[in-house]
Amino acid sequence: MQKLVTKPEVSDERLADKTDNHQKVIMPVGNGHKEFNRLISSLPAILIGLSNEDTIVLWNSKAEEAFGIKQIDALGLPLSQCGLDWDWDKIAIGINESRTVCQPTRVDDIRFQRSDGEERYLGMTINPVENDGDCILGSTIIGADITDRIKLETQLQQSQKMEAIGQLAAGIAHEINTPTQFVGDNTRFFQDAYEDLIQIIREYENLIDKAKSESLTRELIAGAEKRIEDMDLEYLEAEIPVAIQHTLKGVSRITKIVQAMKIFSHPGMIIKEPTDINGEIEKTITITRNEWKYVARLETDLDANLPPVPCFRAELNQVILNMIVNAAHAIAEVNGENDSQQGIIRIRTYCEDNWAKIRISDTGAGIPQNIRHKIFDLFFTTKGPGKGSGQGLAISHSVIVEKHKGTLDVESREGKGTTFIIGLPLGAEPDEDE
Repeated sequence: MQKLVTKPEVSDERLADKTDNHQKVIMPVGNGHKEFNRLISSLPAILIGLSNEDTIVLWNSKAEEAFGIKQIDALGLPLSQCGLDWDWDKIAIGINESRTVCQPTRVDDIRFQRSDGEERYLGMTINPVENDGDCILGSTIIGADITDRIKLETQLQQSQKMEAIGQLAAGIAHEINTPTQFVGDNTRFFQDAYEDLIQIIREYENLIDKAKSESLTRELIAGAEKRIEDMDLEYLEAEIPVAIQHTLKGVSRITKIVQAMKIFSHPGMIIKEPTDINGEIEKTITITRNEWKYVARLETDLDANLPPVPCFRAELNQVILNMIVNAAHAIAEVNGENDSQQGIIRIRTYCEDNWAKIRISDTGAGIPQNIRHKIFDLFFTTKGPGKGSGQGLAISHSVIVEKHKGTLDVESREGKGTTFIIGLPLGAEPDEDE
């Protein structure tokens, strides 16, 4: 485990010494000891107390239940030697950070394995324990099993994702149907052309046979030439390569749509992965094309030098999808019944300091000032019945700000349009899937 930052330990008349392993521990003395232990044991949260040298001095019943390690077996051991199967790097970094800045540090999504082999997740707050002399006496780790919460959040995100896909289903079907149709038309053309080419080959084979038997006449040659001319070989030579290219493009288009669809059917990851966000944006543009192509031009300015960004890929795609669909709806509201009018959706990526930034702008109606503070509230929507559930921006805010520790800002002018700016930190290393 990573070496932890500590400060020298000081004595305090309110503390008692525990001689085992020569560690000083934070323990009440006298009659308060039993009451203190009862209080600790009754807490509904996991509570672990550490000395300044990271020896376990508190281990309540909730910790026993979660980790399958008895208090008597844990007390007096260094934390790194107590037999816990969890994400040691996250814990060590959290303890170090809390002691360095002398403030509570929150650490989420800590993977651990229970004694029965089940893998679960913890959320923990690590607090430094100081005395009046501003010296670190140790740490307390207060935590809870957040596996069920993670599952519920994942289900909500997946539900919203499927809702969005459901709303886009007709457009996606149209996007697939168009290339499928001309692939089918070209295939039927190939079928007819194949029959013509076979007949031409048979004519030449017949002429060769006649020539071999020395029965080839001018009349036979003229007849073959006429039949070949009627089949229009020059037309087939010109059109077959074009039809092949169109068919390949159609198949490629269908493949692109299907691949883009797959990223939205994926339930998402618990760990971050280095992601080409430009490529993910392109996929999302593909899946939403039928939503925006009738109301707006979509322009991109994607930084080719943007490095891979540690993120939850499926969740980020969902955020971008929400933004593009919202932009298209905002522009459609401005366009009204004017089918000839088109707005503009612009998507730009760039680096700023140690952050990857995504700007998604539209020339829609803008967000009124009096409701701007509500747009990230769950179930708040200005759309009509059946057009929105009010989950999209709320989940987007949760995904970017809470899950990615990023930023989500909005700039808007009524009648001019709206820009959402997503910020994702580049400095943090992505989690590794062990």
